[in-house]
Amino acid sequence: MRMPLRALRSPHGSALLVAGTLLLGPASLLATPADAATAHVAPARTVVVVRPADVGSVCESTLPSQADDTLQLIADGGPFPYPEDGEVFRNDQSVLPSEPSGYYHEYTVTTPGAGNRGTRRIVTGEDGTDYYTSDHYESFDAVDFSC
Repeated sequence: MRMPLRALRSPHGSALLVAGTLLLGPASLLATPADAATAHVAPARTVVVVRPADVGSVCESTLPSQADDTLQLIADGGPFPYPEDGEVFRNDQSVLPSEPSGYYHEYTVTTPGAGNRGTRRIVTGEDGTDYYTSDHYESFDAVDFSC
């Protein structure tokens, strides 16, 4: 099951719940207050969380028209509306598959009425895959041009 990253950062404490599960194991979620008095505390340990890429897919025909405009500008080689367009996307949060530096590039998808670049982007991979994000890199969907 694909869980959007924004669900892990909800104001309802989900991030704490996830962190507790990663550190203490799933059984910690089932503990009752009575268990706390007799609970054994494990020695501190280093936990390395490796999160696999969380990428879905989206039909190109369902993207906003501004995404189509951006995809056309990319195909044409520009000119682009923002100087940041075409810069290397570093994939710092490892939401996209891990690739060498310089593999991904980002482009703005204009948001009507926004006074800035907004949160929508197309990120391209060297293999020709285009990814769309509407939430400023929190989640990505590979653009499927066949539907």
